[in-house]
Amino acid sequence: MKRFEKITRFDWMTFILVGILSVVTVTVALAEDEPAGTQPAETQPAETQPDQDEAPATAPQEPDDDQADSDQPQADAPQSASQDAPDYALLLDPSHESWARQAPDTFNVKFTTTQGDVVIQVTRAWAPLGADRFYNLVDHGFYDGCKFFRVIGGFMAQFGINGNPEVSAIWRDQRINDDPNTQSNTRGRITFAMGGPNTRTSQLFITFGDNSFLDNQGFSPFGEVIQGMEVIDKLYAHYGEGAPRGRGPEQGRVQQEGNPYLEAEFPNLDSIITARVVE
Repeated sequence: MKRFEKITRFDWMTFILVGILSVVTVTVALAEDEPAGTQPAETQPAETQPDQDEAPATAPQEPDDDQADSDQPQADAPQSASQDAPDYALLLDPSHESWARQAPDTFNVKFTTTQGDVVIQVTRAWAPLGADRFYNLVDHGFYDGCKFFRVIGGFMAQFGINGNPEVSAIWRDQRINDDPNTQSNTRGRITFAMGGPNTRTSQLFITFGDNSFLDNQGFSPFGEVIQGMEVIDKLYAHYGEGAPRGRGPEQGRVQQEGNPYLEAEFPNLDSIITARVVE
């Protein structure tokens, strides 16, 4: 009996020791599997963006899926043969005296786009402050490379956020006062987008149809397409309304990330290659 008891105690102690060693081994193994210093990432609240601070009222209808011929990326844009590149030093200095020039009474602007050429005629008397701002932005090359980031069939095509986030950050705060509305937002008219009274900066839209319901909301047309409206009709509209209301680009990210964001996530968007004042 004594021999049996000794064996039992020995076995019991052995079992306890083996159990302790097993727990220690497992604990060490788990600690090594997780990288040192790794902590669950805190979810940062997304930066609040206006919805959007510069936009005409929501379109009365969304584009049909059959408006777009395909979801394939656009062909490489033709290169401008003769125009100078924008002067980024001036684009980053809106206080320079060259930005305060008064526009001619009438002038034409040619957009060379990925779908073809468009000519816009501006009549300063329609909306003088808007015409002056547009004239100077075009003359300084601001719209070169800008994407038509919000195109809604039957409603309008919106553009005017510079592809360089540094430039767009500067101009987002360069607001001008409203002009009295003297013209209606009918087909082919070009108008500054805005987010309320006296908030116009650089964003614009061209109307596809009859948007006269915008007339009493402060959207004052200053010009109209006189050549190439069929080009505007062909702009890629399949993405529809911008996020979060639709699946198109989020304007806050366009402002912060510029063209790299649009080219990576919305490759089919059409672009303005150059915009120039012409005779």
